Amino acid sequence: MKSWCKTLLACSLSLGLLSACSSNDVEEEPVSPLPQIEASVFPEVSWSASVGSGVGDYYSKIRPAVRYGKLFVMDRYGEVTAYDEASGEQVWSLDISSWFKEGALSKNKGARLSSGITAARNKVFFGGESGLLGAVDAETGEMVWHVTAGGELLSAPTVGEDVVVVHTSTGGLEAYNVDDGEKLWVYESKLPTLTLRGTGSAAYEAGGFFVGTADGKVAVVVKSNGQAAWEQPIYTPKGGNEFTRMADVDMKPLIVGENIYAVSYNGNLVSMELRSGRVVWSRKYSSFNELASAGLNLYLVDDHGRIYAVDKRNGLESWSNNELTNRELTSPVVFKDYLVVGDFEGYLHFIDRTSGKLVGRVDVDSSGLFSQPLVIDDKIYVQSRGGKVARITLP
Repeated sequence: MKSWCKTLLACSLSLGLLSACSSNDVEEEPVSPLPQIEASVFPEVSWSASVGSGVGDYYSKIRPAVRYGKLFVMDRYGEVTAYDEASGEQVWSLDISSWFKEGALSKNKGARLSSGITAARNKVFFGGESGLLGAVDAETGEMVWHVTAGGELLSAPTVGEDVVVVHTSTGGLEAYNVDDGEKLWVYESKLPTLTLRGTGSAAYEAGGFFVGTADGKVAVVVKSNGQAAWEQPIYTPKGGNEFTRMADVDMKPLIVGENIYAVSYNGNLVSMELRSGRVVWSRKYSSFNELASAGLNLYLVDDHGRIYAVDKRNGLESWSNNELTNRELTSPVVFKDYLVVGDFEGYLHFIDRTSGKLVGRVDVDSSGLFSQPLVIDDKIYVQSRGGKVARITLP
């Protein structure tokens, strides 16, 4: 299993060191075959469309967004499309690939969109590996403004009232005015020698942006001035080499009530007090995936595709499931009474939230699923590596 190796970013180590990821040591735990199940739910693809060329084998957190009665989707190569959420009919489409053939962006090798889409304030925000941050009118698809951030944008922008922030690959959280793209402030965090390739989006609550850092911390940054209200390590890196010391918080901190939950790679799953950052409990898990929450449980997919339900009150496991180990699972999402994850072969799996038992699945697209499914009311939206966007429903 090489999925974690694909995401490594060496800031000062040689390519020769990274080539060690292909060694047999990484292959010790095999990919689980598609398990046999006794299905009790029967999800189906009720609508689908093809959007550009998808993302191929590239690392990407591209994910659809739904707002204003529209489904917004993009591909890696510069196509941004809006569909009517009810009918599935295309409303508008914007192709920005021509921007990268002339002018200031011509030095970049294509659009390389990679951040995912955020819809807010009647705009659609997206970014890419070139540092491009763009804002498009959600109704018409016309470009409102675009800027170049100080690093790659590998996770979705976050909007807090009149400010949009992006987490760059250089460790900065950069803030811009949502209406005109004016740069407001930059919060800098320490970037270790070796990190995972990727960043987590910020979460916004009560005037603060909560963000995970590459050195194993969660920080809350004040919207009005870009200053940190508090920073809290959730894991102290240990080990004799840079690989074992990686402790990236590569996910969007999850805010539930008065608590915030986060997990680090090679580190811990923690519950913290929202106001102070005080750690309430800490448990040993390793993940770069988003968390999901429902009832008393958190749901976690670790870095090898093992799935856990963990009690939010104390961090104790309610159940675990290893039937999909190393199938390069997406981050989980809660849908009705089920936990839903996608895999590298394009299957969407349904898991009973109470027991952890696999109870259903649907084959979406053989090119594979790579980003967290999106739940809107009684529908699930997924995007495949080949560019297919699909709506999944239960009959």
